[in-house]
Amino acid sequence: MAACAVSPAAGPWPSGTEQSQAKGMSEATNGSLTTHVLNTATGLPAAGLAIHLAQLQEPGPRWTEVVQRWTDEDGRCLPLLAPGQTEAGTYKLRFETAAYWQGLGHASFYPFVEVVFTITDPAQKLHLPLLISPYSYTTYRGS
Repeated sequence: MAACAVSPAAGPWPSGTEQSQAKGMSEATNGSLTTHVLNTATGLPAAGLAIHLAQLQEPGPRWTEVVQRWTDEDGRCLPLLAPGQTEAGTYKLRFETAAYWQGLGHASFYPFVEVVFTITDPAQKLHLPLLISPYSYTTYRGS
């Protein structure tokens, strides 16, 4: 799994130091929550797409952002939750699809995609891929 940026202050792409640290970290651990994004219109990975992970706080409902990532050239990013960091609860992944499609010179029917899911077993690895085109999206629980 290749590296991706961790914070907006660092910009959408990691510096050399961040990249080598992130690469070592991602190769050393399999995260308990991972994702990747594929552009099905081209069959290529969706690079440079912003992803936000938030957790539902009770009572509420109130969402608290946990982390923000950007996909790398392979459509992947560092784990959104590392082993031992995961808690049982309801989460959502927000994929910023409008900015991605604008960057490719296309309009998008969906300005963003939100996938809400529940983690019941924090020890279990969870992979949530997203397949996108300008007028559709699909997600599923991967392995």
